[in-house]
Amino acid sequence: MVVRRVTFRLYPKSKAASKLLWARKMHQLLYNAAICNRKVQHEKFGHSVNYLEQQNCLPAFKEVWPEYKSLGSHALQATLKRVDLAYQSFFRGLRGKPKFKSIRHYSGWSYPDKAGWKVRTTGDNGYLELTDLKLSIQMRGKARTWGTPTTCTIVYRNGLWYASITVECNPVRKTDASAIGLDFGIYHAVAMSDGTLIENPKFLSKSQEKVKKASKQKRRKRAPNFRKKVKASKRWKKATKRVSRLQRKIATSRQDWTHKVAADIVSGNSFVATEELNLKGMTRKAKKGSKKKAQKTGLNRSMLDVGIGNLTKAIEYKLQEAGGFLVKVPTKKVKP
Repeated sequence: MVVRRVTFRLYPKSKAASKLLWARKMHQLLYNAAICNRKVQHEKFGHSVNYLEQQNCLPAFKEVWPEYKSLGSHALQATLKRVDLAYQSFFRGLRGKPKFKSIRHYSGWSYPDKAGWKVRTTGDNGYLELTDLKLSIQMRGKARTWGTPTTCTIVYRNGLWYASITVECNPVRKTDASAIGLDFGIYHAVAMSDGTLIENPKFLSKSQEKVKKASKQKRRKRAPNFRKKVKASKRWKKATKRVSRLQRKIATSRQDWTHKVAADIVSGNSFVATEELNLKGMTRKAKKGSKKKAQKTGLNRSMLDVGIGNLTKAIEYKLQEAGGFLVKVPTKKVKP
């Protein structure tokens, strides 16, 4: 059994959408309250608050804020766990210190187990029931392999609602007994050892002018300034949605292309060899004072536009489903 994540698009009605927005706001306030609690306890009292302490305070917290009584306890605990994971990453030096999040940057909340939600589907469309909110929402989407649902995350992004569900399943994928070597690049996205070349789709470069034009129009509108208590204009909000729509189209197009190419490679080859690439080092910014800073920036953008890392990961997990193997050859030690 393996765990796969399936994303469905939700279509809530007006009353259901307003209730989902309310629940998202409640979880965002709880997230900020948990960060404030840790910050005050550490700075004023020298006490380090952990997840178990905040979890045990939830019943008393609900007595002070009765609005949270209608929300599922497991979902509230998952929000506190999100704060704890953010602080653990900060202590390990993997990210900066956790900050308060505005509602614009808080995507949604999670149900860590089957309590509080139920899905009525066999992997193709269906309905999502949120028992704590007393909602039944129509959803659309199709899972390649369905199984036993375990967790559910409600996501609000660019004005649309999604349900990201993890499923325990046994995926099966057909493949062939052939072997092939892959070389990733910029001019040709993938060059195969049998002579096949896959062109770079250049999703970002083709839409870059539209994004630049929309971003320029956005900068001319009145942006929000919370310190000066300046609200964003309606035209700025419309321009922001326009930019987000273009960027979302680029991301979804690249993701769709990545999975199609990976599925095509795996369907004909059970053994795939690629070179081991240090993408983080290859796409690092140019050093200060470098004369080729603009060239390096353009090269990094072109490499990230191909999405070599996501393509490699897609090939790897699809090969695992088919019972194949992926070998990454360290070209620094082994000559091609």
